[in-house]
Amino acid sequence: MTSNSMQPAAQLSFSLPPPAGDGTTEYAHVHCERAYLDYAMSVVRGRALPQVDDGLKPVQRRILFAMHELNNRHDNPHKKSARIVGDVIGKYHPHGDASVYDAAVRMAQDFSLRYPLIDGQGNFGSRDGDSPAAQRYTEARLTRFAEHVLLSELEKGTIDFVPNYDNTLNEPGSLPARLPLLLLNGAMGIAVGMATNIPPHNLREVAAACRRVIESGATPVSDEEILQFVPGPDFPGGGQIISPAADIQNAYLTGRGSVRVRARWAVEPLARGQWRIIVSELPPNTSTAQVLTEIEECLNPKVKAGRKALTPEQLRLKNAFAALLDTMRDDSDQDHPVRIIIEPTTRNVTPEELTALLFANTSLEENSSINLVSIGRDGRPKQASFGTLLREWTGFRLDTVTRRLESRLDEVKSRLHILDGRMIAFLSIDKVIKVIRESDSPKKDLMAKFKLSDVQAEDILEIRLRQLARLEGIKIEQEIAKLREEQAGIEHLLADGTAFRHFVAAEIEKDAQQFGDQRRTLIETAEKITASKVDTLADEPVTVILSRNGFIRLRTGHDIDPGTLTWKDGDGPLAIARARTVWPVVLIDSSGRAYNLRPTDLPSGKGDGTPVASMLDLAGARVVSMVCEKPGTKVMVCKSDGYGFIAPIEEMLTRQKAGKTFASVSDGAAMLPLLVLDETTQAIAVLASRNRMLIVPRPEIKELGGGKGVIMIGLHKGDCVLDIAPARERLTIEGKARNGKPTAVEIKGEELERYSGHRANAGRLVTGKFETLHSFRS
Repeated sequence: MTSNSMQPAAQLSFSLPPPAGDGTTEYAHVHCERAYLDYAMSVVRGRALPQVDDGLKPVQRRILFAMHELNNRHDNPHKKSARIVGDVIGKYHPHGDASVYDAAVRMAQDFSLRYPLIDGQGNFGSRDGDSPAAQRYTEARLTRFAEHVLLSELEKGTIDFVPNYDNTLNEPGSLPARLPLLLLNGAMGIAVGMATNIPPHNLREVAAACRRVIESGATPVSDEEILQFVPGPDFPGGGQIISPAADIQNAYLTGRGSVRVRARWAVEPLARGQWRIIVSELPPNTSTAQVLTEIEECLNPKVKAGRKALTPEQLRLKNAFAALLDTMRDDSDQDHPVRIIIEPTTRNVTPEELTALLFANTSLEENSSINLVSIGRDGRPKQASFGTLLREWTGFRLDTVTRRLESRLDEVKSRLHILDGRMIAFLSIDKVIKVIRESDSPKKDLMAKFKLSDVQAEDILEIRLRQLARLEGIKIEQEIAKLREEQAGIEHLLADGTAFRHFVAAEIEKDAQQFGDQRRTLIETAEKITASKVDTLADEPVTVILSRNGFIRLRTGHDIDPGTLTWKDGDGPLAIARARTVWPVVLIDSSGRAYNLRPTDLPSGKGDGTPVASMLDLAGARVVSMVCEKPGTKVMVCKSDGYGFIAPIEEMLTRQKAGKTFASVSDGAAMLPLLVLDETTQAIAVLASRNRMLIVPRPEIKELGGGKGVIMIGLHKGDCVLDIAPARERLTIEGKARNGKPTAVEIKGEELERYSGHRANAGRLVTGKFETLHSFRS
């Protein structure tokens, strides 16, 4: 096995003289490239990346081995950390003591490792980022988990030892891990040109996957089948993974990705209908102090450099927090490692509103990256899938157990050989004593007379006479019988592949029962909450006004008389929407693209407004429709070519000034104004040219996230759809009479039912003295 120790500095020297003649620059370049590559590989293998065998980096492995050599067991007293660090840097790891102590501290932190390897006594830091005490003040010893899983088979011939940095001692190239520690505790590291971020996992789940792979034998187990046992990471601090199962699986299959982790919280009821939120678990690498600091920065933001006042975004966020959040405090203690108390301003605020605001603007909801990079069994760093890492470790474990059994078999055979000699001596004790008393070379004569080996003869000469007593003879016979039974069992396991694999799987199952625990991190899919999805404004009534020429403005309240509004010459109303400040303004242009604005971004007052084109990148298109409704609302989208569909308003939301592609508009067709639907809308009336109308049942209209849609009404060549409206108890249709004057007709009751039909029908002629029809009137 290749050593993981760092290359001596002399091997990285850049001072070799170039060869004589031309090519000096090229030689220097090649030499520098090779020297840097040597340095990079030294960092990768000697510091930053863990091995798939035992899941440890060299410094971690050396710390645990040094503690093992010091007999610093879990049932022995703690030893000073400074003594352990001194042994490590003096014997195995010739680097600074700070790097060694930092690694030891992390292995003792139950909030950093899912299964801690060191039992620390004293101040080993906190999840809030507090620094640990100096090594002269703290003490440490191995945990029972580390002893059993990593070190219990160290002296059983399971692994290779390699020379230490000065060739005076030997150290293990890897530890004989009984469980895949790389996946249980995970790893983080940054090397030269690569990095690793392996999340921790639950021992019972990983052990079940290992047993499945081992027992399958030559039958390959797919990554997908392995992931049925391991649904996702299991972080030390718990939390909730809200990413979809498909995203988690994709990250594990490719070896790279991320999961979204949310804090766990609960509502605690108080007197008189009051309540408060208790946060008890946080995402990984998030501390209580960090969360409270982020909330404080939202409540009391600081003016950014180069500005004289707070930005509009800061003001909105400040107002939102002030409107929802009253007090916050850290109530954590020894019994409750994480306990953040958050109280709302009033009981009228819902817990969902408050938590959504917190999740969107603090570390209570964070992404946790996954980057499955490690040093494989071939000694090369690589990125692999979760299944590949698991299969590599199971291969390592099978090899380790094979070496352990072979080593034990050699010990058993050697002991039986000794005992066979003792039994010969026991059965012929008088002759043995006579040979020893009368011979000048007793060893040689014993070997010749009783056909003993050199080892057996030496053992007989070394034992005391009391060991040849009758009682000892019985013990020898019992030990021989026991060892022969053990020998037969080991030889059977080594010869029978199926039995051997069941044996290894049973050991893993036993370890899982001994050290396994319940999953801490809940995996439950939920919608990701971002700042764009959270209302950070005071919820107030407003009216949004859009003109035909694309001027937009805002008025406070809903008591707006359209007759009092003023317009520029040649302009007029296109859409007037009564809305709330927390609702998005959705605009659709003539090409079918969707755009969004915030109500509070619109100019208020009694002016004519601001051109929409100055606020959005319309690329020459013209705004043809506007709606402003609460999330969850559904709208009817229809085009003049007769195609339409129903869409949730969320599908039209975007943060891009250039908008997003939403509805497909074919050549020669035009977008009609969007129609807002409610629960009472059970049918849609479609008005077409040639005075035809069709009422389509709502269930026949597809709900889509965009695109072309389905045929609403069958059109003849040259015809088009004029307008759409919800079909309720009555409909009023406007048009032009034969004398050229405007006219209208009201259709209701049984007469309205005459126009009902299946989607894509041609519809019926509208009765009345119309020359042409043009729209519905609500």
